[in-house]
Amino acid sequence: MSKKVVIDPVTRIEGHAKISIFLDDAGEVENAQFHVVEFRGFEKFCEGRPMFEMAGITARICGICPVSHLLAAAKTGDKILAVQVPPGGEKLRRMMNLAQLTQSHALSFFHLSSPDFLLGWESDPATRNVFGLIAADPELAREGIRLRQFGQTIIELLGARKIHSAWAVPGGVRSPLSDEGRAWIKERLPESRAVTEKALALFKRLLDSELTTEAEVFGKFSSLFMGLVGADGSWEHYGGHLRFIDSEGNIVADHLSEDNYQDFIGEAVENWSYLKFPYYKPLGYPDGIYRVGPLARLNVCDRVGTPNADRELQEMRDRAGGRVATSSFYYHYARLIEIMACLERLEQLVDDPDVVSSRVRATGGINNLEGIGVSEAPRGTLFHHYKVDEQGLIEKVNLIIATGQNNLAMNKTVTQIAKHYIHGNEIPEAMLNRTEAGIRAYDPCLSCSTHAIGQMPLHLELVRPDGSIAHQLYRD
Repeated sequence: MSKKVVIDPVTRIEGHAKISIFLDDAGEVENAQFHVVEFRGFEKFCEGRPMFEMAGITARICGICPVSHLLAAAKTGDKILAVQVPPGGEKLRRMMNLAQLTQSHALSFFHLSSPDFLLGWESDPATRNVFGLIAADPELAREGIRLRQFGQTIIELLGARKIHSAWAVPGGVRSPLSDEGRAWIKERLPESRAVTEKALALFKRLLDSELTTEAEVFGKFSSLFMGLVGADGSWEHYGGHLRFIDSEGNIVADHLSEDNYQDFIGEAVENWSYLKFPYYKPLGYPDGIYRVGPLARLNVCDRVGTPNADRELQEMRDRAGGRVATSSFYYHYARLIEIMACLERLEQLVDDPDVVSSRVRATGGINNLEGIGVSEAPRGTLFHHYKVDEQGLIEKVNLIIATGQNNLAMNKTVTQIAKHYIHGNEIPEAMLNRTEAGIRAYDPCLSCSTHAIGQMPLHLELVRPDGSIAHQLYRD
């Protein structure tokens, strides 16, 4: 008889989800599904709120990525006010986003994923976590904590709080960087660079030895990739324009504006997950599968634009056999390269006189009734779309979250891993852990990702005390 194996919950990710693995009569994997089982309605309860509150409200979507929503909301507000942010305000926003990328990537690599690499897939699940890592390698664990602290402290120096800061606002930011904050960043940069270089060397050694199979079967497939790039095609995380590239390195679409995202991004739904399935519209659903996030950003850009990160990017491309790395296992690699890029960009910005200038905010009234902002969150491209009335009260909100844009790829990844490792009805825990790890490669943030556009599918069951179903209702 056919069989279904359920991994519930998926561990070491932000949020709640499960994986179903469907086996045929011979015990071979037919399919696997990644179910997101939590739902949050931020778009709906933002309606009626003043547009100026949206940065503070949407930052509460998540405690891991509040900066991402803060900046996307502020950029959407810029469009509605029709103002130009002063150079100091933009550079300070960039500093905060670089710090956000650093702290979030450090959390993902050192705390959530490295227990698999360093303690082993077959190690005791009770200790295959950050506490087991602390016991096994306290120095590495401490360095990971310190690296994340570096990013979080910069966020606090700028916005007065590490989490849910209300610092970025439509038109710019509330305050510049202090001289004391500048001195602290400069003092801690060398240590952070050294930790990042050590982590890169460690991960590359593992790729050459223990992790060769994972690099081949953890989500290695053809797809599109999307991300922001600068005017010269360089790595971007805040401004620039959108680019799609395919797995052979061909540019599929370039110089795209977030203002027209509905022309090239569609959103599908399935009745077994609350997470939507965005896709590239010209190719249709599900053929328009694309990936976002650190790996996508490094794939779509021509270069990073800083010396150490460019050197590491070239080495990653050499290992992948070309410009585009198609293995989702390389998301871990890409996070470390992006941390290096962030540190180099921070080193450039911290000495810029604009970041201590008092001219950091432009003011204006409601000049447009619709605005769309885009920024790169740690997990990928983030869109905020607001419609307001003449008083600036929110009439409609749509949020397209990075984790959702990776949904098709995450489902394809867990299916590929399960088919490779699971054979027969006896399934060791380590094999299931590898399937989970395919999801962890994307570092999904499920609290951010489950929102609604239109009407969500619903299946309601009325169950009798004996377990039989008395009635069912479906809404497609």
